[in-house]
Order: sequence, then structure tokens, then C-alpha cells
Amino acid sequence: MKKLRADRSQAQVDRRLSSLRAAAKGKDNLMPFIYDAVKCYATLGEICDALRDVFGTYEEVAIT
Repeated sequence: MKKLRADRSQAQVDRRLSSLRAAAKGKDNLMPFIYDAVKCYATLGEICDALRDVFGTYEEVAIT
């Protein structure tokens, strides 16, 4: 993972993740934006974090 992050362009990853966040706030199809992020070696965790920034995290309500 360290080698991957050292070899990729962090600026490009940041731009792609920013585009993904912007698309997630609208009504765009997210797959092209996710694909672009993957092509520039954004990790699954980074992509999920970008989506969590917009959509949040579901938490089940406990029934007692």
C-alpha cells in the first residue's frame, strides 16, 4: 500500500475524489466517477470515505 501511494499522483486522486463527492451531491450516475477514481489508484477506503462524506453512515435503531 505504501508503494502504491508513493507511485500515484495524490493531486489527481484528490481531484477525482472531489469530483465523486460533487456527483454524489447531485443526481449523476456515480459509476463513471468511481471508475475514474479507481483508474488513478484511489483505494476502496478512500472512495468509500468520499461517499460517506456525502451520504453518511446508516446506523440501525436498536429495538429493546
